[in-house]
Amino acid sequence: MFRFRSQICRAALLAISILSVTTAHARQPVPAMESGNQFSGLGLYESMNSEPFARRRVGLITNQTGVDAADRRTIDVLIAGHAKLVAIFSPEHGITGRADAAVADSKDPSTGIPIYSLYGKARRPTDEMLAGIDTLVFDIQDAGVRFYTYVTTMAYCMEAAAKHHIRFVVFDRPNPLGGEVIEGPMLDADRTSFTGYYLMPVRYGMTMGELARMFNAENKIGADLRVFRMTKWRRSDIYDQTGLKWIPPSPALRTLTEVFLYPGTEILQAGGVSVGRGTETPFELVGAPWIHASEFAAELERRKIPGTHVEPAQFIPQDGLYRGQACEGVRISITDRDVFRSMRMGLEIADALHRMYPSNFDLDKTVELLGSPPTVARLKRGDPPADIIAGWSSDLDKFRKIRSKYLLYH
Repeated sequence: MFRFRSQICRAALLAISILSVTTAHARQPVPAMESGNQFSGLGLYESMNSEPFARRRVGLITNQTGVDAADRRTIDVLIAGHAKLVAIFSPEHGITGRADAAVADSKDPSTGIPIYSLYGKARRPTDEMLAGIDTLVFDIQDAGVRFYTYVTTMAYCMEAAAKHHIRFVVFDRPNPLGGEVIEGPMLDADRTSFTGYYLMPVRYGMTMGELARMFNAENKIGADLRVFRMTKWRRSDIYDQTGLKWIPPSPALRTLTEVFLYPGTEILQAGGVSVGRGTETPFELVGAPWIHASEFAAELERRKIPGTHVEPAQFIPQDGLYRGQACEGVRISITDRDVFRSMRMGLEIADALHRMYPSNFDLDKTVELLGSPPTVARLKRGDPPADIIAGWSSDLDKFRKIRSKYLLYH
């Protein structure tokens, strides 16, 4: 009798813990399993003794961030269980997260399993890559930013899974910027690309599992989607409040401070400034050979950008724009994360650069990642950044209503 009851309890826990989201009409999220520790979705899978993938032929989309609490790779966790790992797929920056160029296919050195690059000749899994696979698993730590390409890689893989009638599973992980703040302009409908898969703001305040739910329903992908939820993550939790070890998701996002600054500084690079790539502190620096550090710092300080402090800086980037050239500019520090908004900072810097150095800074090119021609047009017209941001409110309210249907965590 005890054994029979144990089997029933075990089955009930499995049913509660795996959230199946095969339709667009998912209701309130199922309560998470209680635990003294916070896990990622991978940890939840491990707690089930690998049963959900028993005898399934799995393809795994992962990189160096796909590890458990004991630093075991998701690759090895799946192999140690009852799943048959057929293929591995890597996103931009490759399986180790160190590449800053196109990545070739390879093999996992410890298992010999083929690794197919989704940032090389192909951006989507091909029919040949998916041969013999009945389940695709996604386990990658994201940066919480619309133009960070892991978002699109996941979506493209979901589309391929739906086409081939392959189950798609997300091992969820925290949004490192938290799950509450939404900011930035909405992506223009004509500007979808590999750096802008879906019409959403730059910071969307969702986890990858939540994004997968939204993409599946709103973009009518129609994948057989399952999300393995995190345990005890709250929407207010920033990554360093989770207790999870920070693993840089890409070469230039080494610290959580850089992740916070990234959305606002990265949009500037296309306009003609270095954002500190090739230095010890990428995204904490903005500069160029034609900037005068002291006057530029004074202008940004005058603007009193909430939650920031800037000071003059000189640096020589060893990568990216102005590689090997002496640059002047500013170093940006975050003084208050609660009031800091990266897009406010980015617009203020773009506006200052356009006003002070109009012949050097190409404001039009910032649309590449901003994804909003009206925002760039207002900057060019001289509208204050605070007014431009206020003008986003109606679109962001509409996005919040759509987003609310797919949230998994309170």
